[in-house]
Formats: sequence, structure tokens, C-alpha cells
Amino acid sequence: MADGNAPSRYVKLRKEQALVEDITPGELNQPIEVPQLDVRRCNECGQVLPETYEPPANEDWTTGIFGCADDPDSCWTGLFCPCVLFGRNIESLREEIPWTQPCVCHAICVEGGMAIAAATALFGGYMDPQTTVVICEGLFFAWWMCGIYSGLFRQELQRRYHLKNAPCDHCMVHCCLHWCALCQEHREMRNHLSDADASSSTTTMDPPPVQEMNSEEKNDSSSSSPSSSSSSSPSAKDKHNDLEMVPVPF
Repeated sequence: MADGNAPSRYVKLRKEQALVEDITPGELNQPIEVPQLDVRRCNECGQVLPETYEPPANEDWTTGIFGCADDPDSCWTGLFCPCVLFGRNIESLREEIPWTQPCVCHAICVEGGMAIAAATALFGGYMDPQTTVVICEGLFFAWWMCGIYSGLFRQELQRRYHLKNAPCDHCMVHCCLHWCALCQEHREMRNHLSDADASSSTTTMDPPPVQEMNSEEKNDSSSSSPSSSSSSSPSAKDKHNDLEMVPVPF
């Protein structure tokens, strides 16, 4: 038998320790993040993949690097306004980035560099030769930096769709064939988006048609129900009339 003077194992809460008004509705039903469950899994077998795992880049591009004629709209846009085409590609690849930001960056670096190069070639005879060499070296360095910058987005596109490095490394493609690379990336994203829309449209299911009863059918059914009940009542009465009482022997 427990001793009445023994200290209790339960803690008594006072009013100042448990305020009801401090608890908001739904506060105790918040989701809990478990880092062990937030892992990458294989789409086929569901096994956990390591953090350093990269899917194999073995898919071919839907169009070639010189297939600009396949899409005349993007070809003309990339020829006369490559900054606009570059901005649209980045916006399609990353929805959180508006197309105006990469467009302005491309216009300042690439188109601005081309304008400085043209001015240097035009007025090169009026400037010091050393100054001309320094300007050309700076433009050459800026062009390679722009190629690396735009090549990083091409690499992200390759990772998303598991594409190969074709015809060469992503940065080299933009440094050597910048306009053709922009058009190819635009066609690639457009083709993948069209394939996704086609697959989603084929899986849609229409609801079954709603069946309605006309007023004539309702009248026919209501008129047939009394006749059916009247026809069934005599048979039930006959069954009851056919019953006979048989004495049970003791």
C-alpha cells in the first residue's frame, strides 16, 4: 500500500504555467521535417540515391546545333535580338527569374562589347596602338566570360533533360557558336514542353455523360407501377388461400 506522505510523481501545473490563450488553433498539428526522409530516390525502384549521384547524360538533342532553319522565328530573333532570345530561354528554365534581367545583362556584355569592338576597328587609326591592343584584349576576355556565363545555363538545361555535351563542352559551344547555341536551346525547351503537353492531354479522362429521364418516360414508369402492383396482388392472395391446416399427431 502506497504511503500517503510520499511525494507525488506528477507535476501540478499552475495557471501561470499553462495559458490557454497562448495556443493558437492548429499550432500543435504542424508538420515536422525529418532530414532522414528528405532524400533523393530512384523513380524506377524507389531506392535512396547518394547526394553526389548524377543521372547519366546519354540523351540526344532533338535538333542539331546548325538546325536554325527548323524554327525561323527563333532564328531571326537570335540573329537580330539575341539578348531577347537569351532572356526567354532563362525565363523558361528558371521561372523565378524574369526575362528582362538576363536580357539586359546580355545586351550590356555581348551587344555592348560588339559595339565597342566596331568602334575600335573604325577609329583604330586615330588611337594609340597600345590602347587599341588593351581594348581588344579586354573585349576578348569579356567574350570568354560571357561564354562561360551563358554556358552554365546550357549545362543546367542538359542536367534537366539528361542531354549530351554536343557538339562539345557547353562553355565552348557558347564561346564559338553563341547564336546557334541560343537557337538550339530554345528549340529544345519548346520541344520538351510540347511533348509534356501532349502527354498530359492524352491522359485526361472525360466524365461520363449525365443520364436524364424525360417527362414521357416518367409518366410511363408511373403508369406501369400500379399495373405491376395490381398484377402481383392476386398471386399473393392465391398463395395465402392455398394454405391448409393439417393436424399434428401427438
